[in-house]
Amino acid sequence: MSATMADALQTFFAEANNLLSEMEEALLALKEGPAEDTELIHALFRAAHTIKGSAGLFGLDAIVAFTHQVESVLDQVRDGNIGLDATLLATLMRAHDHIFALLEHEDRPLDEAMQATDQALVRELCRYLGTEIPATTATATDSPPAASPSPAQEGDIWHISLRFGEDVLQNGMDPLSFLHYLQTFGEIVHLVTLPDRLPPAAQMNPEHCYLGFEIRFASCADKAQIEGAFDFVRDSSAIRILPPGSRLHDYVEMIENLPEKASRLGELLVGCGAITRRELDEVLNLQARQDGEDRPLLGDVLVQEQLVQRELVDAALHRQQEVRNRQHQEHKLLRVQAHKLDSLIDLIGELVIAHAGLRLLVENSQDSDMLESVSEVTHLVEEIRDTAMHLRMVEIGETFSRFRRVVREVSKETGKEIELLINGGDTELDKTVVDRIGDPLTHLIRNAIDHGIEPTQTRLQRGKPAQGTVALNAYHESGGIVIEVSDDGSGLDRERILRKAQQRGLVQNTQVLSDEQICKLIFEAGFSTAEQVSNLSGRGVGMDVVKRSIEGLRGTIEIDSQAGQGSTFRIRLPLSLAIIDGFLMRVADGHYVVPLDMVLECVEFDPRKLTQGQAYLDLRGEILPLLRLREYYKLSGKRHGRQNVVVVQWGQRKAGFVVDELKGELQAVIKPLGPVFSALKGIAGSTILGSGEVALVLDVSTLLDQAAGLH
Repeated sequence: MSATMADALQTFFAEANNLLSEMEEALLALKEGPAEDTELIHALFRAAHTIKGSAGLFGLDAIVAFTHQVESVLDQVRDGNIGLDATLLATLMRAHDHIFALLEHEDRPLDEAMQATDQALVRELCRYLGTEIPATTATATDSPPAASPSPAQEGDIWHISLRFGEDVLQNGMDPLSFLHYLQTFGEIVHLVTLPDRLPPAAQMNPEHCYLGFEIRFASCADKAQIEGAFDFVRDSSAIRILPPGSRLHDYVEMIENLPEKASRLGELLVGCGAITRRELDEVLNLQARQDGEDRPLLGDVLVQEQLVQRELVDAALHRQQEVRNRQHQEHKLLRVQAHKLDSLIDLIGELVIAHAGLRLLVENSQDSDMLESVSEVTHLVEEIRDTAMHLRMVEIGETFSRFRRVVREVSKETGKEIELLINGGDTELDKTVVDRIGDPLTHLIRNAIDHGIEPTQTRLQRGKPAQGTVALNAYHESGGIVIEVSDDGSGLDRERILRKAQQRGLVQNTQVLSDEQICKLIFEAGFSTAEQVSNLSGRGVGMDVVKRSIEGLRGTIEIDSQAGQGSTFRIRLPLSLAIIDGFLMRVADGHYVVPLDMVLECVEFDPRKLTQGQAYLDLRGEILPLLRLREYYKLSGKRHGRQNVVVVQWGQRKAGFVVDELKGELQAVIKPLGPVFSALKGIAGSTILGSGEVALVLDVSTLLDQAAGLH
């Protein structure tokens, strides 16, 4: 397989997974709401149809064969011939899961288990259709089963004028595969291949496509379905589809817009039965009369010759403008591979570092003209950085929606009725963070269902609804994002947690712990309160993974639990992992950076305002915990001038960092520390200053814990 074809195939898999997510959302919405929701049913059909059509272009016969059966059932549901009850919804949900499995299997031969699942589902779907089970389904190696069109009546014949773009071969597309796919839902009754675009042999490029076709196509499909067959080449090719019974002026307009000579194209249309000889003569006579003149619009000519009415021309022009506007909107979207975007961010990071060095040199030179130029460059670099970072921002709603499947499967396994509520799905954060937050959220949701939500009988005895609730919520706060996983279960049993921790030697029997400290014991490696090991819990690895994953994203997790009412796990994450606006400080001979969004204010350090053994500062009546970075990191460099306090906030916690000197704002490109420094607490990474020196990026959350004396 060529590199371009492989890229196109990966694009198909990505889009198919998105369509499956839409199918799942629609199925769940139909399950919870009115089953006759027409728009949701149409969305299901469109998703299945698009997956089937795109899979056919790549020869993924197993996917095409199975999805064809799903599409046929949904088509009958759409037409009102089949009622959408709970049994059919359950079947369609299993069919959705099977399509997902087929996509993961790609084009490899199916094993016996998948073949058995495939045939069982096809048998169920065929019962709804009242048809025989196809002789070939997922094990087929020949062409996929075609929808059986009705006999080719004149009223069922479409005309397709197809001119492939020159770059379709370079993009990994096979023109003939589109024609083969057309025959899966209709019959090509007449086909003319046009060689007119072939250049002289000396000018021919073997990687370019010069093919064009005029096709008479008999099918009961609608125009959207026929257009869907050409989705992968629509932007680069000229495709015109005329429905059955099109008027002469439709063919006139097509002739006018195609590259071939009108007489040549007209003969082809006559030859394949699209228009009559008399109609062609009328068109050619019209064109002959206009030769050498300023030609008016074709529609005006047709009106003047009384071939069509003015109302029809106006309607056609209005429709044409609507199509152009829609195409203009579609062309605004550009799909970019993730690794290319990552490379762009890396280059912008290097640009930020190089610019910082340049600005430092210019400031030292005191050249006013250069200072003005660098100021303008600084503004542009900041805009480039912000724009590039915005490109990587994606909504978290798609990630949230995937957990509907997790909730459904775990609910089935535990025998509990669970409803998943989603809020804040439009909240945006860095794609890298989104990609890495999935596993921690999965563990938290599974833990909430298994440990948090009580069995149905217990809930009823406690006066709760039989159906438990798990909620996902996301919102922005203090320059970061907060993701909450909540449940309305029994809450954390602190006494049981403490008892288990004491049994395992994690806590001494004489130790006195706060509620927050007890709750955080569940994140210790190997810790579990489950009495028995099951597929869901008992091994003590899930919550440990959650903590390490979130800390790897420079985030924190908090627990808010009320006995008998439920628990909320609150994850705080930075919006981006790459480039931040930072605040630079000096302590002893080193430089340190904190995210600017977390800095509330800077005040001069006044020892007279210290309270409680110099561990707290009286800040306008507020008791503020202090952390002296010089003492904390055991630094011994000289102190110049008076010290300052940088007041920072992360979530609901605040503290003051005592530093030697305030250096001001900067753009910091965060570089990860090597494994040698992995045990260094309170450091999230490093950045390079314009002077070439290395500054350490502080982990504000960890340092806030230190300031509050939690560790």
